Amino acid sequence: MAHLRHCSRGLPGASCGITRADLSMALNMISQALSDPRIIVALDVLNRAEAEQLVERLGSFASFYKIGLQLLATEGMAMARDLKARGRSVFADWKLHDIGATVEKASAALAASGACDFLTVHAEPQVLAAAVRGRGEAPMKILGVTVLTSLNGQNLGEIGYSVGVDTLVERRVRQALESGADGVVSSPHEAAIARRVGGADFLVVTPSIRPTSASEDDQVRTATPRYAIENGASHLVVGRPITASRDPCAAIQAIASEIADVVALRDADSSAPAAIVGVNSN
Repeated sequence: MAHLRHCSRGLPGASCGITRADLSMALNMISQALSDPRIIVALDVLNRAEAEQLVERLGSFASFYKIGLQLLATEGMAMARDLKARGRSVFADWKLHDIGATVEKASAALAASGACDFLTVHAEPQVLAAAVRGRGEAPMKILGVTVLTSLNGQNLGEIGYSVGVDTLVERRVRQALESGADGVVSSPHEAAIARRVGGADFLVVTPSIRPTSASEDDQVRTATPRYAIENGASHLVVGRPITASRDPCAAIQAIASEIADVVALRDADSSAPAAIVGVNSN
């Protein structure tokens, strides 16, 4: 590392045999070592300038970002491409929901862009199958959104569903599996259902993560990072507890520490629940 620091002062650094590409690769490796790729930072902010400030402030402590509809409606995809070029991973939270032919074409376009690692669609059979067809052989992962985390059982009844949240989530996890999707988005409270039904390699991405000291805001099915990981989440989507923190680096480190504690417990206890065993590092 001392050699890298010395060479970086004199870029292009031809005299010490290290190119800008070499240095960029080394810095990306350092970033990945410092960050936990199971933590996805939600860039739910007003504009790209504000999002870029957050990315710069988090630096090497974050390697995976979610871009939601607010940014996607303006400069979100351009930022997604730039984040990918910087070695970061991108969750494009489009929540596609349309007729099959339209979803298939949109999925194909997003896969071809190379700017998305995760793409969300609504977890309905026709929509899921169309997104998978559109993705083709691209490495982009398709995630089905089960039940929005702002909804509870009463809300589902008002919409017209005759089943509760748990039943609907399980149904949609099974439909995601049948369609060939890679995982689902669910609240932490249904993560155990998704892990049990989906199996060890199924992606279970949980928003509504709130450390003990954080407020719930507009979410009704929230949980702590520890609870989500213990119940089978593979990835945690965290927004305001990090982005609105006075010290976002400290906030994300605290969440990473909670994850590490759960994984250490799993490794030390061979009788750990299967939900914990299902945790992925990528």
